[in-house]
Parts: sequence; structure tokens; C-alpha cells
Amino acid sequence: MSTALDALYAQVKPVPAPVVSLAEMDRRREGDDFPTVPVSGLELTPAEAAAALFETAAEDLALPVPSTDALHAALTAAVNTLGPAGIADITPTFAGLPADEFPEVAQCRKFAYRLALSFWYEGARSRPMTAGEVGVAIYLSSLTRYRMADFRDLPGRKLLLARAIHEGVTAVPTETLVRLGKVMSGELGGVDRDRGQEWLYKQALPDYHRRRFAFDLVQWNREQPAPLIVRPDAGGYLVGLTPPPGPDGKWARPMRAEW
Repeated sequence: MSTALDALYAQVKPVPAPVVSLAEMDRRREGDDFPTVPVSGLELTPAEAAAALFETAAEDLALPVPSTDALHAALTAAVNTLGPAGIADITPTFAGLPADEFPEVAQCRKFAYRLALSFWYEGARSRPMTAGEVGVAIYLSSLTRYRMADFRDLPGRKLLLARAIHEGVTAVPTETLVRLGKVMSGELGGVDRDRGQEWLYKQALPDYHRRRFAFDLVQWNREQPAPLIVRPDAGGYLVGLTPPPGPDGKWARPMRAEW
């Protein structure tokens, strides 16, 4: 594998990652599982952000899936419309609405989760790893390729996957992981396919059956945690911490990078 990766590095020169301490950049207040979302001078909890979006923008955000910047713009408009008192008034009522009966409720909670992940670190933006990026990490790990049915029957499969993801994300610079992950999502997930980069990707990850195995393990598996991809304002990419699951009890596994 080192020869293939050497070929990749000969063509791709990752931007040097800035020397920063993500632990010191963590925006969470002591005792909180999630950071607040900064908007219009306020710091909203994910619950408050979800309530504000639901009250003013739920229908407008349905389709297509908005970017994180578009979500933040919608939240800014909601805050300017409702004000702090209005948000405080609607949040308890929104918290009692069942997501299984109101799809817009579930949607707005997921959007607020995305915003909380995005603003996890001071001086940076962050997002969940894509299915392609997690697939690349598993490919680069030492995890043995199994028949899918056999892997599902393994008693320690979640621990094996956790170790494989950790091993893979540290095997290459994070920028390289991001680039390879985008191509894997294109090849195996059918989104934003960039055939111009596939030859390089196939040098680094030459075994199609292993690529398929790695991607299939995580494409729909949202019960497996994965760390955040962090983009500091100073440039480059870093691997962040593993956040708690989303409001549905599962981790986000988007096909495209959700900046």
C-alpha cells in the first residue's frame, strides 16, 4: 500500500495542517454535550435553534438539502424575526412535538444538530465525515475483508470498525483523506463523480472489492461513530473528536461534505 500512496503523494501535496490545539478550541460549556450555535449576538442551544427554524423556515428548507451556510442564514433570519423572547417562548412547546408525527420537527432537529457540529470549534468549521471518507479510512486500515453477512454476525464488529476508522484516519494526511473520500462517494455512492481524479484514487486504493467492502460497511451504517472533519480558519484540515449521535440516536453519514 505504501507504493500506491507514494504515487498519490507525488501528485497531491497536502496543505500543512496548522499547529493548533483542538481541545483548547472546543466551544462547549462545561457539562454540555453540544456547543451553542452563535447567531446575531446570541448563543442558541441546538433545541432553541431547532425551534426557531421550525417556527419560521421549516417549509423553505425541505428540498434541496441546504448547505450549512444556508441553514445558518435561515437561522439568522429566524432570530431576527422572533427575537430572544420569542425563541424562549416557543422552545418548550417545540420540545414536546413528536418527531414521528411531524417530519418537519425531525428535519429541524437534524438541521440544528448540523449547525452545532459546524460551530464545535472556535476559529474553525467542522462537519461529519462522509460515507466516502469513512470508507477510505476502513480501506486503509488493517481490517480483514469479510463477506458482509459474516461481518454482521461478528460479536465485536462495532469495536473492529471503531479501531479500523481510527487507524485509517491517521494513515494519511486529512486533506488526502478528504480528496480520496470525495472520489469514493462519486464512484460507489453515485454523487458528484469526478472521473478526472479516479486514476489517482485507484492507484492509492487499487482493490475494487476492498473498496466496495469498505464503503458498503458504512454507507447505511449510521450506528457507527466517526470523528469530525475540521477546517481551521488558518487553513488545512484536521480530525476532530467524535460527537454524540444526532437527535435520532444515530450519527450523520452524508454522501457529500456538508460544510
